[in-house]
Parts: sequence; C-alpha cells; structure tokens
Amino acid sequence: MSESASSVTTPSSGGRVSAQGTVLKAEHLGKEYKLYDSPRKRLRALLTGGEHHRSHWALRDVSFELGRGQCMGVVGNNGAGKSSLLKLIAGTLQPSVGKVERHGRITAILELGAGFHPDFTGRDNLYFGASLIGISASEMHALEQSIIDFSELGEAIDRPVKTYSSGMTVRLAFALVTALEPDVLIVDEALAVGDQQFQKKCIERIEAFRKNGCTILFCSHSLYHVRQLCNRVLWLEGGQQKAFGDTELVLACYEADIRAKEAAATTQLEASEGDQKPPAASPATGGAKLVSVEVENLGEGELPLLQSPDLVVCMRAQLPPNETPQFGVMLEQLHGTGVTSAGTHYDNVVATHLGDGLWQAKLRFPKIQLFSGQYTVSAYLFDFQGLVVYEEWLYCIKFQHIFPGSTPGIVRLEHRWE
Repeated sequence: MSESASSVTTPSSGGRVSAQGTVLKAEHLGKEYKLYDSPRKRLRALLTGGEHHRSHWALRDVSFELGRGQCMGVVGNNGAGKSSLLKLIAGTLQPSVGKVERHGRITAILELGAGFHPDFTGRDNLYFGASLIGISASEMHALEQSIIDFSELGEAIDRPVKTYSSGMTVRLAFALVTALEPDVLIVDEALAVGDQQFQKKCIERIEAFRKNGCTILFCSHSLYHVRQLCNRVLWLEGGQQKAFGDTELVLACYEADIRAKEAAATTQLEASEGDQKPPAASPATGGAKLVSVEVENLGEGELPLLQSPDLVVCMRAQLPPNETPQFGVMLEQLHGTGVTSAGTHYDNVVATHLGDGLWQAKLRFPKIQLFSGQYTVSAYLFDFQGLVVYEEWLYCIKFQHIFPGSTPGIVRLEHRWE
C-alpha cells in the first residue's frame, strides 16, 4: 500500500482529539503538476533549474475547517479535483501550496484492495496491510476474526487473493481499513462497488462512526448519500472551490448547475440528432430491483398529457425474502429544476406486500397545482433504513400538464392575500 494505495492511516502527533475544537483544517491548498513535452526537457530542467514545463493545477486555493463529528461531502464532476483533495488530506500527496492540519488518527479509503499482494492469501494480506496502516501484530490478532466475519469470506480467507473476485477483494479491504474507528475517515467512492448487501454494511459502519463523533470526508456522485450522511458540503469545479457550507444550500446550487448544463447539452443534441431518448434505468446490483413504474391517467404519445387532477405514481419492486423496501419519487421539470420529492421512509409509510417478494407503493398528489409545462418522474428503491439506493430509474416517465390560466412559475402554492 504505497502512495496510491487503498488505505492510509495517519497517527496523530497529539493523541486523540478533544470533544471540542478543530480536527481537520485546509488552508489555501493547491496541487501543481509540471508537464514536460519530452524527457530531454525534464532533464534540462533538473540540470539548469530553468522553467521548461507547463503547469497543470489539479487543485487550487481550497480552504475549509471541520470539527469533531462533522461530515463533509465533496461533490463535483469528473476531473474537478475531488480525489486529489482527499489524497492531500490523507497525506499520500504533498501540496504544492498551502497546508493541512490534522489531529487524531486518520484512515483513508481510496482505492480499495490496490495494495494487496495477489500471491498472498487473504489472511496474509490482512497482516501485511495492517502493518502498513499502523495496526500492530497484537492488535491484528485480536481483530482478525471480526474482520473476516465482516468480509464474509469464510474459508476463502486462506486462498490467494488472485483467485478472488473484485467484490471479495473489496469486502476484505474495507473490513481491514475500518476495523479500528479513526478520528477522521476519508472515503472516496468506495461504496460504488460491491453488491447491495455489502454497500449496506459499509454505509451502516460509516454511519456508526459518524454517530460516535468521527469526522468524515465523503466523496460521492450519489447526492442522496451526501444528503443522508453529511452536514457540510464542498463543491469543486475545475480544481477550484466553488462553494462550501450547509449541505442543502450548496447542493441546491450544485444541482441547479448540473441541470443547466444538462439542458444546454440536450438542446444541442436535439438540434443535431433529433429528440433525445430518456435515460435507461440503472441496473440493480443484487437481488432487489424495480419491476415497474407507472403514472396513472396519461394520454397517448411520446409526451402524454396528464388527464386527471391527481398525479398518481405506482411503483412495484421485487425483493429477496425477509426484506422490506422503501420507495422514493422525484418530480422535475423536463430539462429544468426539481419540483418536489417524497419517500416512504420520510413519511413513515410501509409499502404493500403483494406476495412472493413483490412490493408496491402508490404515491398520490391530490389536485396537483402544477402550472402548464413538461415534467419528468424518477423512481428510487431503497433498503428499509433508507441508506442504500438499490436501484434508480431516472427520468423514466415524461408527461405534460395543462393548468388553466397563464400564470408564470412552476407550481401554485396555497395562499391568501391580507
């Protein structure tokens, strides 16, 4: 587990942090990469000390401060600098400018399993990896069985890692690096791999750390998980800090920016290739999956008219035995902004079991007061705690709605003049 390894644990120079005060602080942090057109120019720069390179700033002028128990989500598109930031915080990269102050034990989950030796058994890799992240042999001996149990590898723990599937490697790596609760946990898209049950266990462990006062940096493209876990958000764009603050305030701006870019891209695509097809439903990664999503009382055509005063969304899902799902719905303007969302777990509603693992939830917006326009519905399937997104069907149904009158806006809210 070298500089690009799967996990990094940084022991504190000052012991465990107190219940109050700063745990992590970044000041004007930046990372510059020097790009040379040829090896000869690199050698010339080394010999002469001259400037023979082009600069690429992966990160520039990023500042934030986190206290004990705070959880910060890091969002941004690909190439925004998220991974570079987390590596700088973890200490696997050194900043070109600025500084990082760390207090307490830091564990970083970056590229799970990247540091395992393929010819070693899973058990051997546990001790090898533990020695590199600051876990002593005696601590490892005490933790060994609990790590194996969490990974659910069973007898496979004594097989060479090169015989493992990617999911088995990920389970072992995550179980190892989270075996001891840190003061600061850094997670970089580690939850985007593995099956549903593994993702659920990972999120539950991270949530338990958070409740115990662990400070967390959580990088994810899943804004749902960012909302569930984080009370602060850092938005990066082009390597620079676009916003930092309260989760909902920052995510509202971030989502508006995403929609504006998607709308511009869609308009350009439609102009050159005709109408764009709706995004395909994302495939489920395990036994739970959405079966159908319907909006009642729609007319005919590619963009049917809602022919009822009520907007009714009916969803069905297939789940393994002894599992109870949660459902969610997002209503948005077509190529526009979000209108509203709802979830059974937010409203304390239990879906209806139809038998043989088939579940149904029906959401009704009575006498919906949407102004005239084009709208889209997205459907979501969660685990019972509402932590894991089993499947999402984005923009799966499009429709138009006609409202009497020509009042501008999106929705008519109940109101009175005084």
